[in-house]
Amino acid sequence: MTAIMSVVVPAHDEGPLVRRTLERMLGSAAAGEFDVVVVANGCSDDTAVQAALPGVRVVEIAERSKTAALDAGDAVSSTFPRAYVDADVDISTDALRAVARALSAESDARVAAPRLRVDASSSSAPVRAYYAIWALSEYRAAGHVGSGFYAVNAAGRERWGRFPGVIADDRFVQQRFLPDERLCLEEHSFTVQASRDMATHIARGARIERGNAELPASAQLAEQATAGRRYTTLLARVATRPLLWPCLPFYVYGFGAAKLQARRSAGATAWARDESVRTAARA
Repeated sequence: MTAIMSVVVPAHDEGPLVRRTLERMLGSAAAGEFDVVVVANGCSDDTAVQAALPGVRVVEIAERSKTAALDAGDAVSSTFPRAYVDADVDISTDALRAVARALSAESDARVAAPRLRVDASSSSAPVRAYYAIWALSEYRAAGHVGSGFYAVNAAGRERWGRFPGVIADDRFVQQRFLPDERLCLEEHSFTVQASRDMATHIARGARIERGNAELPASAQLAEQATAGRRYTTLLARVATRPLLWPCLPFYVYGFGAAKLQARRSAGATAWARDESVRTAARA
């Protein structure tokens, strides 16, 4: 069977999560339907062993680098469309098939992703309040792709060469495409876990802020509204939903504290990923 899509999964010490991700992703897939490559980068745990499922190729590299892992996955993948999936993402076989179909139907450059769903059910009340407001933000409404999953067709992959050594690879890819070149599959979704507590959420947000700051504005094809306009739009949406008003202070605090921490830690090289999700998986 000829694969309908290549899937590259970079994984650094993701033993507790990568098998779960792969089993969900390939749960109803036919043999050979997807060409899946897991790139274990700089691992000191059993990521490579956990990823060694039937139909999955595992590549190990010594360098602890997500973008180096993405390049290594590209080097051994030949099928388009091609998806890039974080090891802690929950996506079903049907959603993956839908992305493959949507991109295969396009000859012009396209990037695609299902709708992003953030699962905050195991998070503290302040984090849940934050995401109640975040769900109304312009970030969620303006052709969002990324945050753990994005896929491109062959023409789309020609928009860049090797992955640059940046934190925000998904943001980098999204910005290679104008809004009308992005396919957002609202009828399908993929899930990422929210941080368990506000302190971890802020650290995660600071890492995202640092990653976004690495990307030069001159390289961004798609312009976005000014910060003032985005905040005004969000407040207008919240104003019509009185039940959400008590959540707004938590959003302002989580958003502002992440930006402040990012400024204080500018130049930091540590990945600062959310370990709370991985700790729970180990347990």
